[in-house]
Amino acid sequence: MSATADSVAVNPSAPSAAAPGWPALWRAHAHAHPLVTAGLAAAGLGVLYLSVQSLVLFALGKAPPNLHYALLGGAAGFAATAAGALPALFLRTLAQRLADILLGFAAGMMLAASSFSLILPGLDAGEQVSGSAGLGAAIVVAGMGLGVLLMLGLDEFTPHEHDSTGPCGAGCERVGRVWLFVLAIALHNLPEGMAIGVSFAQGDLQVGLPLTTAIALQDIPEGLAVAMALRGAGLSPLAAAAVAAASGVLEPVGALLGVGLSGGLAATYPLGLGLAAGAMLFVVSHEVIPETHRNGHQTPATIGLMAGFAVMMVLDTTLG
Repeated sequence: MSATADSVAVNPSAPSAAAPGWPALWRAHAHAHPLVTAGLAAAGLGVLYLSVQSLVLFALGKAPPNLHYALLGGAAGFAATAAGALPALFLRTLAQRLADILLGFAAGMMLAASSFSLILPGLDAGEQVSGSAGLGAAIVVAGMGLGVLLMLGLDEFTPHEHDSTGPCGAGCERVGRVWLFVLAIALHNLPEGMAIGVSFAQGDLQVGLPLTTAIALQDIPEGLAVAMALRGAGLSPLAAAAVAAASGVLEPVGALLGVGLSGGLAATYPLGLGLAAGAMLFVVSHEVIPETHRNGHQTPATIGLMAGFAVMMVLDTTLG
């Protein structure tokens, strides 16, 4: 997601020769955070199981329908991020108030997309698979739990930059702060791509099209905010726009992963929808909303959030 210029600075420091390697560092971090490690392991095993199951079906010639739509949706997210980054070639600064409104709008669209395009279709699919509304809801909730555990674990073990707390994650002191920021962007684009892939996994355009449209629209202000923050970090206009655009590459990658997660047995579809929803809700609550509320612009940011939610609701109604 975004960061303000005053919180990102280049740190060219490199690890010393005596510093432990990354595997040893991650082991020590895992020992210091056993609960998060256990959650990440559980989520990782769940993702691995769903992916292997889908790969087996792919090998048997049973690829999910409309796989190409999922990849096109991921490419649309990447293109929207790149388009949003282009104004950084000409703009010198972006008013913080405007940045918070734009990010609030993006947060509102992500919240609505999680609700209308992921959770509600997941509940319907879960009920059809299990024959019970309660069991169907339990499948979706289990998927949401996996999504939260996955993002919480990645957040803890991947070195990256938080605006409110500064550098965090295992080995953050070894990585330049611009790259910490780039890693944070990559982490947050991954669940958006996963959501696109999951939404198209069963070939249902009424689920995939509104969600992809919403994610692409909210990627535009995100791309601009990212590029302007990188300019404030000292990157040239061209480099800032290029890095911000490149951050969108994980959206088609995530879309492919999302198809794999939910393209197996029938129960994996509502589970995958729940996983993508949980991951997106985690990002919105853990990162985007706190970012928009830390600069004294809570009211305009909240209005932006409500506007984004309303726009997504209209999109879901008209395109779904």
